[in-house]
Amino acid sequence: MIPNGTLIESTLLPNPNNLLSIAKRSMSNDDYIQYSSVQMYAITYMSNGLKIKGFLALPATHEAKLPCLVFNRGGTGERGALTSLSAFAYAGLYASWGYVVVASNYRGTAGSEGVEEWGGADVDDAMNALELLRGLPYADTERIGIIAGSRGGMMALQMLTKTDIFKAAVTVGAPTALNNSLKNNYIYKTFAKYIPQGANPDEESLKRSASAWAEKLCKTTPLLVLHGTGDRRVDPDHAYQLGMALQHTLHPYKLIMYENADHILAGRREESNMEIRNWVDSYVKKRASLPKVGAHGA
Repeated sequence: MIPNGTLIESTLLPNPNNLLSIAKRSMSNDDYIQYSSVQMYAITYMSNGLKIKGFLALPATHEAKLPCLVFNRGGTGERGALTSLSAFAYAGLYASWGYVVVASNYRGTAGSEGVEEWGGADVDDAMNALELLRGLPYADTERIGIIAGSRGGMMALQMLTKTDIFKAAVTVGAPTALNNSLKNNYIYKTFAKYIPQGANPDEESLKRSASAWAEKLCKTTPLLVLHGTGDRRVDPDHAYQLGMALQHTLHPYKLIMYENADHILAGRREESNMEIRNWVDSYVKKRASLPKVGAHGA
């Protein structure tokens, strides 16, 4: 079997002119220069014997060792898969901040082999992106963070029970309390559609509910939790439940609720991206000390 994380193929993609045009109007000149210079590759890599599709984004200059980010996309099925356009919008932006960024499309979608499990065995595909990073000569694997949205955030939290490699983690609109969700709401029905046939839904939902096992999360990975109070896909209560669980287990975290923002924080991207960048720059790029936890002060 070909080892996990082995890069099978990579193809350099053209940077999308429509996104660059928007970026030129909204970014500072320095930020635009970095963003427009990002190199985006469509990649195929190995995960548990499966060929998995994804993207690798690099800053224009990557001769020296650079900090790294894993980006876990949200979404389900083909509609949720990363395209070259959405990869450039997310992974490309993070690469412009000076990071090597790898993003998986997970098994069962976008040409990846296997079957989608929405937080089951497909978590391994994101984990094996770490092995891919270890094989890149310009990747500083002592400085790795993870940024994850929606379903990808749920998977990222599962990953934080399996490794202590991440210096920081960020979730946006992540389902974290499926075990407490009504079975007729959008996110629970989505989860139930993709679990393996014959699996126990209660057991599977618990495996995907970080608020129920926050004590298992790596304590040396500070967690930034972002959520919109107007999110109709994942109830904002998921973020509140996770925040309380993190508080009780003395996990280093920051919770930000964006008033009336939707699932993808539309209209709040500039300020949320600033929070994300400050978080990963502090704990990944600059290796800042962990924040204090528990009661202290006056």
